[in-house]
Amino acid sequence: MSFSGKVKDELSRQSTAARHCQIAEIAAIISLCGRIQISANETYMVKIHTENIAVARKYFTLLKKTYNIDTEISIRRSKRQAKNSVYTVAVLNHRNAVRILQSCRLMDAGGEIKENLSLTDNLIVQKDCCKRAFIRGAFLSSGSISAPEKFYHFEIVCAAYEKAVQLQKMILSFQIDAKIVERKRHYVVYIKEGSGIVDILNVMEAHVALMDLENVRILKEMRNTVNRKVNCETANLKKTVSAAVKQIEDIQYIRDTIGLEKLSEGLEEIARLRLEHPDASLKELGEMLSPAVGKSGVNHRLRKISEIATDLRGNNKISVSE
Repeated sequence: MSFSGKVKDELSRQSTAARHCQIAEIAAIISLCGRIQISANETYMVKIHTENIAVARKYFTLLKKTYNIDTEISIRRSKRQAKNSVYTVAVLNHRNAVRILQSCRLMDAGGEIKENLSLTDNLIVQKDCCKRAFIRGAFLSSGSISAPEKFYHFEIVCAAYEKAVQLQKMILSFQIDAKIVERKRHYVVYIKEGSGIVDILNVMEAHVALMDLENVRILKEMRNTVNRKVNCETANLKKTVSAAVKQIEDIQYIRDTIGLEKLSEGLEEIARLRLEHPDASLKELGEMLSPAVGKSGVNHRLRKISEIATDLRGNNKISVSE
């Protein structure tokens, strides 16, 4: 099962005690994957269609707990993918359908259903707990989340821009940065940052999935930290080796041109030590001197040797003292 499937399975088994939160979650599911059918004699039916059994199970459970009504469940093969099934949960009784639509604010006082099944007002999502339930229902209906081992991406697809804006505002109310992008005539509310996805999982109360994601984040951050340190150490090592090679080339040039004995005592001593210990660090070279010299002192002498070699290559008049 994918990580997204695991999150939905966890959310589908979660029990919401408060009736107002149950209604908010039902409203989100109907709004994002529901349909209203009106017969010739103006009787209503409410249906949801989903390829995820977790969504069908949660919707069926919520209707039973909240309204204590019977629903009809049917299963058929998906036209898009033959191996997948489409689950339909239908409320066929007119009075029950109207009752659900009115309590979910998907129908106004005059019996009119808002276009695209948008909420006629925000009364059912005033409380934070109801906003959590609505976001949870929206994610169950048309959301997805990438496997954190690959990259961080959370999204909920909405058919109408108004729905996307309403959902974005709810998520923003929890100080989570959610954005909207248009994709194939749909509007996608998405979160890209790992920390934001952790927060939205907490908002939806998917605590097991949250811990799984946090564990992956910790491992990725540790790996990134180690890689940064290794890269830094490698760069420093390359820099040190390159400097040592240049120092040895300069010393050998001086030796072959005028001889190391032409250098001052201090420069000759460090030059011979560098030739004998090509892999030694500046600190190690300084400790070999008598008396010992610090890194800055060793660096000063080697820089002076480099200047002498440069002058010799340019046939300039040189000074070989420190």
